[in-house]
Amino acid sequence: MAVEDTQPLISHLIELRKRLLNCMIAILVIFLALVYFANDIYQLVAAPLIAQLPAGSTMIATDVASPFFTPIKLTIMVSIILAAPVILYQVWAFIAPALYKHERRMVVPLLVSSSLLFYLGMAFAYFVVFPLAFGFLTKTAPVGVVVSTDIANYLDFVMALFMAFGVSFEVPVAIVLLCWMGVTTPEDLKKKRPYILVGAFVVGMLLTPPDVFSQTLLAIPMYCLFEIGVFFSRFYTGKRRPPAEEDEGEEETAVAPKE
Repeated sequence: MAVEDTQPLISHLIELRKRLLNCMIAILVIFLALVYFANDIYQLVAAPLIAQLPAGSTMIATDVASPFFTPIKLTIMVSIILAAPVILYQVWAFIAPALYKHERRMVVPLLVSSSLLFYLGMAFAYFVVFPLAFGFLTKTAPVGVVVSTDIANYLDFVMALFMAFGVSFEVPVAIVLLCWMGVTTPEDLKKKRPYILVGAFVVGMLLTPPDVFSQTLLAIPMYCLFEIGVFFSRFYTGKRRPPAEEDEGEEETAVAPKE
């Protein structure tokens, strides 16, 4: 391999290292700012369950190190989530040189909307789903069974729900991208509404705990977001021009005679 051929690869690797380092620095700065409040953050996340526990019941720690490591683990996850806009920006900055001008104009609104929708999904899970789901689960315990959830297991449970709702709320962005790229059209998606509704409940069943409340509370917002995505995708259908067409247009502009 010639030296000239390795230069672009090396420059790309250096740029990638720079972007990854910026992401790690952002996460580390947020983590250092929050680690002092690790126990308070965990108490905030556990509040929906604690509010539904029977009188005299508390959360427990079955592992010796859980009271220390579980809040730290949560703080790391929160740091990554809060740093998501910075991470997405670094991804965009890395791939931006390879995009056409009209594609770069499209990326920025998508990054902003995807971040907002992800946070909105997590907020919906915390304020709507958790109180209803925990209220149902704690009240269905058999007689003589005391509900005392392990703090580590609870963290895994709620983080799975946070991720499921956060990702599911990205449906409008995914639909707009698919229509913009020409993979599908709003008209085709409208014809598939019954299948989308069934698919939403299937996804809700796979991504949420085995109770009908969590499944329904994920499926209904997903379908509503699908309709929102179909509505906005009408404004982006056909906006993307094929690269070959764009190149031809640029060449024609370049050789056009001056009047």
